[in-house]
Amino acid sequence: MDLAELNKARFVSLTTFRKTGIGVSTPVWIARDGDDLVVTTPVGSGKLKRLRNNPLVELRPCSRMGKVADNAPVVTSAASEEEETPAALDRIKRKYGFEYYLIMFIERLVSKGNAHRVIIRISAS
Repeated sequence: MDLAELNKARFVSLTTFRKTGIGVSTPVWIARDGDDLVVTTPVGSGKLKRLRNNPLVELRPCSRMGKVADNAPVVTSAASEEEETPAALDRIKRKYGFEYYLIMFIERLVSKGNAHRVIIRISAS
């Protein structure tokens, strides 16, 4: 399985690694942007803190709640943080549609309006 095939999944378990090497998995939305995959995440998320220490990530198809099948393929890649661009965000919006808008609305209510997000770019190479 490669990133292009992984993009077919509705949800992906993104594993980032602590300084100790222990992996932390989070279900995320992903969208294809050229040869890469993009994920949107709030600025203060733990994923970003871990990525700054170690750019290695593992990805597996999963359920909405993060359940990974025992036989799910693993894709290992490198990821980096970048400012959210209209083009990358548009790819996510197109893939998830109404669900994206609903979740972002709820997130804004819960975070009291602090909606700053960034993109995690997962490289194909």
